[in-house]
Amino acid sequence: MPSHSSRTPSPETKKTAHALWEAEQSGTPCPPVRDQLPAGDVSSAYAVQRLNVERKLARGGRLVGRKIGLTSPAVQAQLGVDQPDFGALLADMAVPDGGTVPYGRLLQPKIEAEVALVLAADLPHPDTTVADVLRAVDFALPALEIVDSRIADWDISLIDTVADNASSGLFVLGATPVPLTSVDLRAVRMTLSRDGEEVSHGTGADCLDGPLNAAVWLASTLAGMGDPLRAGDVVLTGALGPMAVATPGSRFEAVISGLGSVRVGFAPASDQKAGQQ
Repeated sequence: MPSHSSRTPSPETKKTAHALWEAEQSGTPCPPVRDQLPAGDVSSAYAVQRLNVERKLARGGRLVGRKIGLTSPAVQAQLGVDQPDFGALLADMAVPDGGTVPYGRLLQPKIEAEVALVLAADLPHPDTTVADVLRAVDFALPALEIVDSRIADWDISLIDTVADNASSGLFVLGATPVPLTSVDLRAVRMTLSRDGEEVSHGTGADCLDGPLNAAVWLASTLAGMGDPLRAGDVVLTGALGPMAVATPGSRFEAVISGLGSVRVGFAPASDQKAGQQ
């Protein structure tokens, strides 16, 4: 996020970023941060997000893409917000397909299934079109986003989640790339199962009336901020259905028609206890 690094953060921005950083480092969620920033000022919330992402990059982190949040009406209803947001994806947030998330890695994880796009070309224009996105995408993959909140009890507004890197946690990508010529992303159907039992379902149309629309929104928004999507970036386009709580010891599988499946597990709490004995 280099184009914003020259901006001098305000004292409020620094204080809010520090609270979220300490919550992540300590594993103890903090109170909501919305009252620390100007009321309804989303740009200030993104300034907090940038500060903590830049801190991670300065420590050797690598930016590998972006996630779009709050694209599903069902998820918007769950969180009480009415517009999308975005966050940064770093390399150390990636979990292999079929992998297991260590107990205690996240504070209060939830999981959702979505379509991931991987870009072969930059998207530099603030007036990005669907055609631009279609030309730029190399392939699509099924994905799981494991969202998390550094805010206690998920008591979040739009300001809270934006400041908190759009409530990002980890992500899992499926392993079989599918060209967009082979799938209608708006028509795909998703089923998310926990330990073999369905916990969420939806369609591509449930994501801003199609994942490509979500990608257009993100590309245009980032280009307008001077920080456009680049070739090689992973784009998580947003949830296709409601989030599910990720409990210790559970395993999840998402099946998205035309794209395949993707899986992840969560280590049981006994794993950590055993390591402490």
